[in-house]
Amino acid sequence: MAIQQPCVRITTEWDIVAARQHGRNAAKDLGFSTVDQARITTAISELARNIYLYAGTGEITINKVAKSGKVGIEIKSIDNGPGISDIRQVMQDGFSTSGGLGAGLPGVKRLMDEFLIDSTPGKGTTVESIKWLR
Repeated sequence: MAIQQPCVRITTEWDIVAARQHGRNAAKDLGFSTVDQARITTAISELARNIYLYAGTGEITINKVAKSGKVGIEIKSIDNGPGISDIRQVMQDGFSTSGGLGAGLPGVKRLMDEFLIDSTPGKGTTVESIKWLR
């Protein structure tokens, strides 16, 4: 595994834009189609926005991954915010504590090929997702 892009620290809304741009460039460099580049940048936007809205600060890392002859892009979101007490609830479409559409995390799961979320109330949340190159 080789790091393609630096991690993007999320502290302002402009950092969301920067994370999206880094993700799009990494996906383009790896050879993802325009449609998959859009899926990846949308997932990054949702994850970065969640950091900004719910944790205040955190980071998005973008890595090239390889496994079993496949190449992909891993997007990892890490924050030390309040955490999620009921992951099953936040993974339901339409659930939101911010008044949004409640499509963020379920949407990321649908857009990416692999999705793993780990959260501890009071300690933060980590989301790891991978999109494989086809």
